[in-house]
Amino acid sequence: MQKVMKNRFTNAGVNAVIILAAWLLIPMGVHAESWQDVSASAFTNAEIVWQVPSNALPQTLWVYRRLLPRVFAASVISNAVVLGSLEKRGFPKPSTNDFFISQEVSPDWPAPIPTLLGIVPKDAYLYFSIPSYAPLVAQNTPDDKTILLLAKKDALLLGLSLKELTRNNFYTHWSETEASGSIFGRGVFFPRQLEGISFFSAASNGDGAEGFSIEFGQHGKIQAFSVRWSDLQHYKSERIASTDELTRCIRAHKAIVMPNFKDNDFAWLKSLTKAKRLTIIKITPYYGEGIFGEIQANDIPCQYATPFVELEAVADIGDAHIPVKIVSPILSPEVARLLKL
Repeated sequence: MQKVMKNRFTNAGVNAVIILAAWLLIPMGVHAESWQDVSASAFTNAEIVWQVPSNALPQTLWVYRRLLPRVFAASVISNAVVLGSLEKRGFPKPSTNDFFISQEVSPDWPAPIPTLLGIVPKDAYLYFSIPSYAPLVAQNTPDDKTILLLAKKDALLLGLSLKELTRNNFYTHWSETEASGSIFGRGVFFPRQLEGISFFSAASNGDGAEGFSIEFGQHGKIQAFSVRWSDLQHYKSERIASTDELTRCIRAHKAIVMPNFKDNDFAWLKSLTKAKRLTIIKITPYYGEGIFGEIQANDIPCQYATPFVELEAVADIGDAHIPVKIVSPILSPEVARLLKL
């Protein structure tokens, strides 16, 4: 039996809060110590200073319930098929069942078969991606204005309102790294926003977050798109944690020091264990699926969208000032749960 390979957007079912929690448990590179081991020595005795306005956040934020599955409309499905130039493969009907169109290959195909179009109602998710990429010719690479015009036109075809596309994050798809790779595509990601707060994604193309992402290649040809947009309802309004509560989370290592995703990350983290002072200079709320610090079992779609915060800080280690990003729970009941109060 040939194995189907889902495309580079298919991690969207893995929610941001779970990914962040899992980083605590992953050994980095060849080191015997894990990220969690070293993090447990950071900021335990450091002075923690808050230099953010007292009104930087509202007094309460909503937890939302995700109403799943989402059955995509027939018009959205047919437009997705057309945008992917897959008309000859047929048009699936709206359903609560998953549906995939895979690349057509020979019977002796030696590798996993790429998925071209996927519809996953149980996680309110629809996506498309071409099976292979080639470097773009510079003069044929779409600019930001062209990308934005094309993206908004296609968003309407995929059932989204332009009023919902309130912020655009342009990105470049590199073959390797920006320093050494070729450009394979350019695109834009519109994170979904709830009352002005965006869903979080660690990836520039929005992978893992609710929102709309689309990528273009030569002459504006669509190379990939994804829509992840569940129906939501208010579940409960919770009080925001105080800076004292967040300080306790940091000291108790219930907040997560974000990696830089560079080769020297482990040495960088170890340098933070020497910090005598940590100054919080910015606080940004985000939404993510799931409950902070808990791992969803068996790849089951998360039933809730929960706020958390990213703290931008500067660690003073004596001879240097090191920028740090920390992800923390923001709801007071979640802080109490993690601290077992």
